Amino acid sequence: MTSSSSSSDKAPSFEKTWGSSTSSGYCSADDSDSEFDQYFTAKTSFFTKRQKCKAQAKKDEATECGKQELSSADVQKQVKEYNSQINSNLFMHMNKDGSYIGFIKVQFKLVRPVSVAPSPKKASSRRKRSGVKRRTSFYLPKDTSKHLHISSHTSAREVIEALLKKFTVMDNPAKFALFERRERHEQVYIRKMSDNERPLPLRLSAGPSEKLLSFVLKENETGEVNWYAFSMPELNNFLRILQREEEEHVKQIMQKYAVARAKMQEALRGSTPG
Repeated sequence: MTSSSSSSDKAPSFEKTWGSSTSSGYCSADDSDSEFDQYFTAKTSFFTKRQKCKAQAKKDEATECGKQELSSADVQKQVKEYNSQINSNLFMHMNKDGSYIGFIKVQFKLVRPVSVAPSPKKASSRRKRSGVKRRTSFYLPKDTSKHLHISSHTSAREVIEALLKKFTVMDNPAKFALFERRERHEQVYIRKMSDNERPLPLRLSAGPSEKLLSFVLKENETGEVNWYAFSMPELNNFLRILQREEEEHVKQIMQKYAVARAKMQEALRGSTPG
């Protein structure tokens, strides 16, 4: 598929297509501007409804093309090409039944705290003392990521469940969703994947470049957090984390404006009156 023009009257499209049976991520004339319902970019507000619907038609066409199943020979050829671009040992391998296995990397972009099971020793001692099964809640670092070894049949829902299991997260998997993230023409496109979509074929189609395609785990719902469900130590810990993040954000803003102010003052000293 050829890339679209970068002019303002055409919405950007992806270089490659992928198989998808879901309609989430595509807009219609009556769709809302929710980030979970459609593709969005930093420049989304500059597109009119009419332009968005033109983009819908192109994306729907790409999706229909991506639904065509590849033959075993075509898949083997793609796997060989994919492995030739790998700079690590995260290769893909074909199975005798025509399926294949490989790695995907998932980044965590969670804005809410998660609940994890305590260590077996601590959990046992707590149950003996109180008779209540306890859990620990905390914020995952923003740069947290995990490589998963999956097959071409593994669904997005199974990926979410595997990630939560590896981090011993006790929250319901339905609270989370897997998102597909792509970069093109200095814009970022994010699409929520359906539970039945398969991430590894997307990885194979896009190649190993994380810029062309990456996967992100985010919250699946937008409701308010019930802070009354947390204990006092947990709430105090959240406040300390938020305070550090706020101080860092303020520091970055002050540095940004200090640099801008210095450049303007330098320009004023170099300019001549009149």
